Amino acid sequence: MIVSWNWLRDYVRPDAGPDEVARRLMMAGLNHESTDKADDDWAIDLEVTSNRPDCLGHVGVAREISVLLGVPFEIPDAKPATEGPAVEQLAKVRIDCPNLCPRYTARVLRGVRIGPSPEWLVKRLQTLGLPAINNVVDATNYVMMECGQPLHAFDFQKLKGRQIIVREARAGEPFIAIDHRQYQLQPGMCVIADAASPVALGGVMGGAETEVSESTTDVLIEAAEFAPLSIRTTARKLVLHSPSSYRFERGVDPDCVDWASRRCCDLILQIAGGTLAPGVLDVGTARQPRPKVTLRFERVTRLLGIEVPPARVRQILESLGNEVVAADETSVQVIPPSWRRDLSREVDLIEEVARIHGYEKIPEDAAVPMCPSFTTARDRVARKVRQVLTATGFDEALTASLVPAEWARAFSPWQESAPIVAEQAMKGVLSEAPKDLSPADSLRQSVVPSLLESRRYNESMSNSVIELFEMARVYLPQPQGLPREQWVLGLVSGRDFRAVKGAIEQLAATIVGSADLNVKAWPHPLLEPAQSCSLSIGDRPIGYIGQLAAKSLKQFGLRSATLCAEINLEQFVEAANLTPQYSPLPTYPSMARDLNMVVDESLQWADLLNTVRNAAGPELDLVAYRETYRDPQKDGSDKKRLLFSITLRSLERTLTGEEADGIRDRIVAACADRHAAKLLA
Repeated sequence: MIVSWNWLRDYVRPDAGPDEVARRLMMAGLNHESTDKADDDWAIDLEVTSNRPDCLGHVGVAREISVLLGVPFEIPDAKPATEGPAVEQLAKVRIDCPNLCPRYTARVLRGVRIGPSPEWLVKRLQTLGLPAINNVVDATNYVMMECGQPLHAFDFQKLKGRQIIVREARAGEPFIAIDHRQYQLQPGMCVIADAASPVALGGVMGGAETEVSESTTDVLIEAAEFAPLSIRTTARKLVLHSPSSYRFERGVDPDCVDWASRRCCDLILQIAGGTLAPGVLDVGTARQPRPKVTLRFERVTRLLGIEVPPARVRQILESLGNEVVAADETSVQVIPPSWRRDLSREVDLIEEVARIHGYEKIPEDAAVPMCPSFTTARDRVARKVRQVLTATGFDEALTASLVPAEWARAFSPWQESAPIVAEQAMKGVLSEAPKDLSPADSLRQSVVPSLLESRRYNESMSNSVIELFEMARVYLPQPQGLPREQWVLGLVSGRDFRAVKGAIEQLAATIVGSADLNVKAWPHPLLEPAQSCSLSIGDRPIGYIGQLAAKSLKQFGLRSATLCAEINLEQFVEAANLTPQYSPLPTYPSMARDLNMVVDESLQWADLLNTVRNAAGPELDLVAYRETYRDPQKDGSDKKRLLFSITLRSLERTLTGEEADGIRDRIVAACADRHAAKLLA
């Protein structure tokens, strides 16, 4: 925000020069970027944060100077003369989208003479880097830079039906702005229309059809409030930013709307002549009363670490425009001014006290009472999950809780009941998903379908690596009352079964302290029977893992093999051992042995693994699966060979070859006894 030094002095007369004023503003939160000479003026560039739209005009900056330096402050009392028929007889205003435009005001001037602006006005605009256009347009720009309220002037004779209709744009509706480029509008955008077509894009830019020109004699002056989110979205979608949209995005002072309109009309009457119709067309929703905020004096000392006398606290708040409604020895209750919407909490008022009293008065070693923060076990588990999975190549996803009914039915590992259906479907959930899907209106009972959709979309974008995880709640209906919200971890991967199971084992080792996962066959229509199982730690079930069947890949529109898993993180929280553990590095060498065993086709690797671990004893360091091989001619049609390696190590001494062979023989005997396994030479 560039401000003119000469212009500021119209409202406030500081006893300091531009450099000192800029320094004081900087110390109070308006960062000073530069001060440049501009003819007989100084252009002061200030960085205005998004919570201070009141300082996007000279009046707001002058108000800050007045408070900081303790000097009087006043603004012009705009009371333009009126003449002729009332404005209600000349024009009409209607708002059809109060959610996009809560308030719209209009005044009409007739008989104006369009021409160049006086030199003083041109110089002030040039100091700010704004070009002079004509006296009417320059007047609207001048008032906007004066108080921060954008305005727009329409050629009143070109408004069809002599009316203004504020409405939502229609899909594909064309609009030619004053930059003489055509834009395709979309629903959600606010347009200012006459009886036939759009004449302005509300809060962003006026239209070329009704712009003020040399032939203009009558003008309609718009001053309005627009929804900040709508303006921001519109400007970004159309890549059409303007000084007006910049201010509306941050919010304008509702009490300034009418003053800005009167001030603009008064200025036009002075520099362009004409007559102003009596009255104003002021249409919109009723304004809500501003909330009261209470500040406790002891909280000032607690948060700032210094004593600020209550009288000084109250004086600062009143000087900033806060209306004191109640006060005693312990606290003060105020209603913040209309131009400070950011003052809604006690801590906001304390910050105001700090910056006006002076940040430099707070010592670096001020004693501010503090208490140690506490991180819950849930938060710590979530942090560990992110650390492990991102380290193993996964990316975290964030998907919506509402899904199509087909997805909710496709995979519901925690219970079989029908999902809860919302009354209104959520728009924009699916990323170009198949059109035959039902609306996203069902509360999901699993995260996996949402991640499969994310994988499908990434495949369509030709992304080669798609490894996703998400921690979220699923909603499990109960016979009575609210659903049970279960915190789960979903994973979707293009890797094989062992890689994903290994990532889950690493999670268990990091969070619970044990990587020994027990698996059981878990048939599910979505998954391949031979590559799906349930997972548990001891007798504590934690989740499921499996490879998608071919028909499931087709159902979710996937091209490549996909594996999914879902873990109940609440079980991890209950069993978590989050105290850091120290394990010394091994000092003795390891010894390895390879085993190739012929076993029944029905034997699962997990069962054989448990037998190996139980038989080996404490010297077992690692069991590594290598390969499964089948030779029906030599071993039989119902047999297979499992090749795996064992690594042995003692923490107390070096194992001998005979000891390692003895452990191996013990393992072979146990496998033969329990599974009729036969060791191949």
